[in-house]
Amino acid sequence: MTNYRFRLLNVFAQTTLGGNPLAVIEDARGLDDATMQALARQFNLSETTFIFPSEIATARVRIFTPNFEMPFAGHPTLGTAHVVRELKNAGDALTLEMQAGCIPVKANGDQWTLRANAPTSRPFAALRDDLAKALGLSANDIAADPLWVNTGNEQLVVPLTSLAALDHCRPDSRLIDQVCGDGQRNKIYLWAKDGVPVNGLQQASVRFFFPNNGALSEDPGTGSACANLGGYFVVTQMALPQTWVLRQGTHINKPCQLHLHVDAQQNIFVGGCVIELGRGEISL
Repeated sequence: MTNYRFRLLNVFAQTTLGGNPLAVIEDARGLDDATMQALARQFNLSETTFIFPSEIATARVRIFTPNFEMPFAGHPTLGTAHVVRELKNAGDALTLEMQAGCIPVKANGDQWTLRANAPTSRPFAALRDDLAKALGLSANDIAADPLWVNTGNEQLVVPLTSLAALDHCRPDSRLIDQVCGDGQRNKIYLWAKDGVPVNGLQQASVRFFFPNNGALSEDPGTGSACANLGGYFVVTQMALPQTWVLRQGTHINKPCQLHLHVDAQQNIFVGGCVIELGRGEISL
């Protein structure tokens, strides 16, 4: 029997019990794929990460949802970096090797920031009217053409005209499958500008929906989607730099705050606060 230490954290948190939960296995050597998947299902959080040694980065990380492995995700990257810093005495600048590549991460105290991959994109093939219907909205609620964006985890970025449209969104999983069903996992990121800039920072509210056992679930705080919004700014040729504060999770009572910066060189940075809740040990 082997003991595996783990930590529980909240990422993008403004309060101890806010943010997006994450479980991190401190040293996953000896665990096979099936066992890691079973542990992720046991924790039953949106993601669980597993730390391994790396020859090219500070640590190698694998990310599992309760149902499948992911090449990259934002809140697991920031939360795992928080753990790796202490485990390896790595300081405030480190890199994490993931399936999507090596991700640089930096910290200022418990505020962590990652630099995402350069974006790729492809058009949304279905009609805007059909997507609006699948979201429980009208076509006028969609502000511009949706776009598939990938900075490590492809998602459909959908700009909305108002916060009211964002609040009223009620996705229909069957209709979403029809308009987005192209062999990809149907992940939809909705965003709407929220008021006037505060201290030079643009404000937005966002929601992220993803497939979960045949239904659509809502995520409290999605770093990969935040990075893809930065990619959306790049590929749609918005004026740069852009700096935003994004609010997410309020619709499911798990408020998160994410920071997005896209510099003049089109580098995309995603950040947020990490709070550790507790530690434990599993015997296998």
